[in-house]
Amino acid sequence: MTRNNRKIDELRRRIPSFTCIVGCHDCCGPVTASSEEMARLPVKSEAEHDAALAELSCPHLGSHGCEVYNERPLICRLFGTTPQLLCPNGQRPVYMIDTRTEQEIHAFLRQTRQVLV
Repeated sequence: MTRNNRKIDELRRRIPSFTCIVGCHDCCGPVTASSEEMARLPVKSEAEHDAALAELSCPHLGSHGCEVYNERPLICRLFGTTPQLLCPNGQRPVYMIDTRTEQEIHAFLRQTRQVLV
């Protein structure tokens, strides 16, 4: 396991979780992720990527919501856990993410090669 993969796993464990509204995808859209995060996701065709981008959506969003929820990128996991990325439906964890972890996530995102999901 690479250093970046270990860091992703460590950061994921520190992001608080909460239950989304079933069927909601208001925070899903074009996002970027590190190469290591992308390697954990199913490969989508260029046509699937283009179609999702045309609708400002995510190629991993299916009829029942996120098809890669357990492997979703860090940025997706941040939605709803920080005042900077509030859930548009008011969902949130009991305790929001701590500032140090959020800063570490953004530092990781800045230092890794990011590609469009």
